[in-house]
Amino acid sequence: MVEISAIIGIVFTIIIIGYLAYQIYKRRYGVGQKSPFSGFGRQYSRGGVTPEGEPLESYSSSGYNKSLFRVIIPAVIGLIIVIVLITASVKTVDAGHRGVLLHFGAVDTAISLEEGLHFVVPFRDQVIPIEVRTQKVVVSSTSASKDLQEVSTEVALNFHIRPEAAQLLYRQLGFDFDNRVILPAIQESVKQVTARFNAEELITKRETVKNQIEQQIQARLANYNIVLETLSITEFRFSTQFTKAIEAKVEAQQRALQAQNELLRIKIEANQTEAKAIGEQRAAIAQANGLKQANVLKAEGESAAINIIDQQLKESPTYLEWLKAQRWDGQLPLVLGGGGQGATPFIEIPTSRSQSNSTGAG
Repeated sequence: MVEISAIIGIVFTIIIIGYLAYQIYKRRYGVGQKSPFSGFGRQYSRGGVTPEGEPLESYSSSGYNKSLFRVIIPAVIGLIIVIVLITASVKTVDAGHRGVLLHFGAVDTAISLEEGLHFVVPFRDQVIPIEVRTQKVVVSSTSASKDLQEVSTEVALNFHIRPEAAQLLYRQLGFDFDNRVILPAIQESVKQVTARFNAEELITKRETVKNQIEQQIQARLANYNIVLETLSITEFRFSTQFTKAIEAKVEAQQRALQAQNELLRIKIEANQTEAKAIGEQRAAIAQANGLKQANVLKAEGESAAINIIDQQLKESPTYLEWLKAQRWDGQLPLVLGGGGQGATPFIEIPTSRSQSNSTGAG
């Protein structure tokens, strides 16, 4: 809509300027005056006469040049005027910017010109570019915490201007909106929020502090069509005494934690030693029980074997001779004793027959 009205204004201005130039030219040379270009096709000779005998006027080159000069000068002037009008009517808005349209210095609050080429009415309209890309501002603020500790806070803020409301911000604040609105909003919000927390909580609850500061700044800037993107607390600085106190406290906590870890290590090692002793004791008991059971089983086995052998001896006297033959290595003894019937036994075991004989002899 702005471009159409601007083009119409340019055409109307050119028509008016052309009409004024034509009127000036007509007054200069007269309405009924002969055109300077009339008779260009005729050939006149110097010193000729008319049929009535009157001398002819020769056409001089100087007159021709003057007539041509009278035409070219207005044409050049008109061309320059047209170029100036076109140049003044074409405005460009760069990338990342919005154009604020001014009519004789008054802000047109109904429109914000987008990026690209625009036509405006020359000498009446003016376009002021305003950046709507993300911008950054860093602010340092000194305040007091809840426990009256001096805190120096450094805050980095990223923001941008609402593109569709750039003309409203320009009308309200101009180009110095950061010093007029943003910096005071940050200073006040930081002081209000840090006063709610102790100095120690500002460190331990850093995320909560940041969120509260961000909410307050966002609420303040929304009234001026400024959008807060991100807020970062880059640094908290405390007094030297408080910093030393914090360091001492942290060192004490670290020593206590180290002692606690050492005690826990000792307890764990003692438990491991106790568990190892109990395990060894149980293993020894189990081994003793196993050995005892093995000895019992061995004794029971030997007893059963003796009973079986004794029973065999009672039932079959030749069983002993069989055992003797099984255990003999095939070599005769070096010492032989005399015995009855010329026998040479190397093991003399009483038999049931000899026992009965001895009993009868008695």
